Amino acid sequence: MITGIGGFVASHLASYLLEKGEEVYGTYRWTEDISRIEKIKEKIKIIPADLLDLSSLIRAIADNYPDYIFHLAAQSYVPDSFTNPIITVETNTVGTVNLLEAVRIIKDYIKKDYDPVIHVCSSSEFYGRVEEHEIPITENHPMRPGNQYAIGKVGADAAGYFYYKYYGLKVIRTRMFTHTGYGRTMMSAECNFAKQIALIEKGKQEPIVKHGNLNSIRTWADVRDAVKAYHILVRKGKPGEVYNIGGNTVKTIGDALDYLISLSPLKDKIKKQADPKLVRKVDVNLQVVDISKFQKETGWAPEIPFEETLSEVLRYWREHV
Repeated sequence: MITGIGGFVASHLASYLLEKGEEVYGTYRWTEDISRIEKIKEKIKIIPADLLDLSSLIRAIADNYPDYIFHLAAQSYVPDSFTNPIITVETNTVGTVNLLEAVRIIKDYIKKDYDPVIHVCSSSEFYGRVEEHEIPITENHPMRPGNQYAIGKVGADAAGYFYYKYYGLKVIRTRMFTHTGYGRTMMSAECNFAKQIALIEKGKQEPIVKHGNLNSIRTWADVRDAVKAYHILVRKGKPGEVYNIGGNTVKTIGDALDYLISLSPLKDKIKKQADPKLVRKVDVNLQVVDISKFQKETGWAPEIPFEETLSEVLRYWREHV
């Protein structure tokens, strides 16, 4: 079962699981756009549920008893977390507690031998701003949330640990670093750039790409590698543990912009322009991650090159602007 089946990563995960011959269930909110799974939705059992409605989660799980639960549903758009802080934290923290409570209630009162592996998807935003002497970031690095989305994910992370420690639920937590690819619509930096370039190529925007902080350093991964990691995680990861997951390519946001521009036939005409509105007050500046713990325990390794990943991002926006 994948919560938030209409999401970017969830849709890629669903496709990958189907390729593996798995039976896939997906939960969705009644307002959720599930167009990403249009081509595979007939192969998935789609279940209406809301993280803030405990009864809906109990029904979703008790009707299906999934062996593995990938908890990917969240309010994950950082700018919206500033304008909607309460619902962001409620969705990401209380919603996670509701999901874990649903499993606990079923296990205690309905089907005592039910014992699924539950993947609680936290975030690299858990770590927030990092100093140069603190990299690479290990799982022991302190939390420093820089926005309300991150606060909600810190709460989800903590809930996952508690429900393992106190109730014995088989919860595994991950803190995934920057991952992107075809189909990502959230206006993260690389998608924002790709969309602007696509608009420029179609004559719908002057040849200027507006940007925020280009010096922020990220460790980049492809979404297809990310979902392979999640598939391995629930089979080889250890309940109670938390794992950093990320790619093996370290580039600045500026490097990503320069590469995307280099892919355009209008590359010699496109200029860059800083936009103060696109600069975060508290930015994640040094996301250089240590993924050795996860690699050692699962054997997973990222495979898809940075250049291919960004090419897929631009291909998506060229098709959809």
